[in-house]
Amino acid sequence: MTLVAGVDSSTQSCKVVIRDAATGALVREGRAPHPPGTEVHPDHWWTALRQAVEAAGGLDDVAAVSVGAQQHGMVCLDENGAVVREALLWNDTRSARAATDLIAELGGPGAWAEAVGSVPVASFTVTKLRWLAEHEPSSAARTAAVCLPHDWLTWRLAGSPGITALTTDRGDASGTGYWSPSAGSYRTDLLKQALGHTPLLPEVLTPTGQAGLLRPWGPGGADPAGSSSAGRGGPVTRARLAPGTGDNMAAALGVGALPGDVIVSIGTSGTVFAVAAEPSRDASGTVAGFADATGRFLPLVATLNAARVLDAAAAMLGVTPAQLSDLALQAPPGADGLVLVPYLEGERTPNRPDATGSLHGLRLANSTAPHLARAAVEGMLCGLADGLDAMGLTPERLLLIGGGARSEAVRRIAPTVFGHPVLVPDPGEYVADGAARQAAWLLSETPDPPPWQATTPEPYEAPATPGLRPRYAEVAAKSA
Repeated sequence: MTLVAGVDSSTQSCKVVIRDAATGALVREGRAPHPPGTEVHPDHWWTALRQAVEAAGGLDDVAAVSVGAQQHGMVCLDENGAVVREALLWNDTRSARAATDLIAELGGPGAWAEAVGSVPVASFTVTKLRWLAEHEPSSAARTAAVCLPHDWLTWRLAGSPGITALTTDRGDASGTGYWSPSAGSYRTDLLKQALGHTPLLPEVLTPTGQAGLLRPWGPGGADPAGSSSAGRGGPVTRARLAPGTGDNMAAALGVGALPGDVIVSIGTSGTVFAVAAEPSRDASGTVAGFADATGRFLPLVATLNAARVLDAAAAMLGVTPAQLSDLALQAPPGADGLVLVPYLEGERTPNRPDATGSLHGLRLANSTAPHLARAAVEGMLCGLADGLDAMGLTPERLLLIGGGARSEAVRRIAPTVFGHPVLVPDPGEYVADGAARQAAWLLSETPDPPPWQATTPEPYEAPATPGLRPRYAEVAAKSA
């Protein structure tokens, strides 16, 4: 049996799965937490990756490894490869004004959509680089290379072989704001406009390109010298490193998304994305025109507030997530007019980085725990449904994945909000699974990813709740 490893280095934790390259069957897995916050030193990701690998039984017997990770994070390196400052993550909104300035400087949202397929918001790497140039000029001046979280981890797995060896993939590169999916190349003029100079950028590999070889996995991690040994008396072939990709692109691979599918992922952030044959350019900025990990494209709408809205509601009510789900299903559709606008950490879509959450329509009759629980679920889903509308697609299949999809209330309420039947695959680590599938693709050297056996999704159908979406739109408009 040939084994491959897939990594999901997400905002909150690192997950590692070891799978059979031929069938996709899970062999073993492990995980480790990440520290909280919107700026994190990359060394914490490396520590968590090592812990997750150890929990998964090591990498000595795997033939290929791929890393999927949170998009957009700004990792700045000096000429020696040392980290210049803590990485600013996708959910750090301090660069909101920088985004506004950059949009104006290029001539408006339409100019950005034409240039790179997306209109920058605070999440995008390019805006964080402008913030760095304005607020920490000495750090900006020391920045010799800029990469993304998955790029940095792949590079570390290869033994940190100098900044000229940094690599990325087209999917994650498309979220920087300075790589064009339609042209398939960097826009270094936009990078220089943001940072003030042009640092080295990772080479953008093809979907089956090789990023290097896994260095020995000793007590200090991947070591820049020596040959690997499985601890069984002799050297082994070093595992190949696949390009890796962003978390949403890896999730699309992991769930086996096809053209015509729309995926709603409820994790730390909420995303709605689809597999497309052609690049997209939305001048409104609602739909980001990303690339995927297969050579196609991945139009995507993202919200900052998703599963943690449910966590916050559960904490407010003093219940567990499972109890919150039970409570939400006790209240009627529409929660008797109670509406929660879930902008708990500002919002990306719509672009309101300084907005706050709000509760509307509170009356004695709906001042109950079930009503609040229902309003939390419906409010979170309404934000994602707005994203589905913005895509302008009628999905052949609407797939619901992510940690939030484990909630029975979310599964049952989603069709009433989206107005479409929902398919829910078995719970899984779809980002890590997609990374593992990419690693298997690297080994197979076939035109398409290996056709791993997919599970049969469970269908959920329910009539749409009349008036729910218009009511949500009305009160959300007041939360700017």
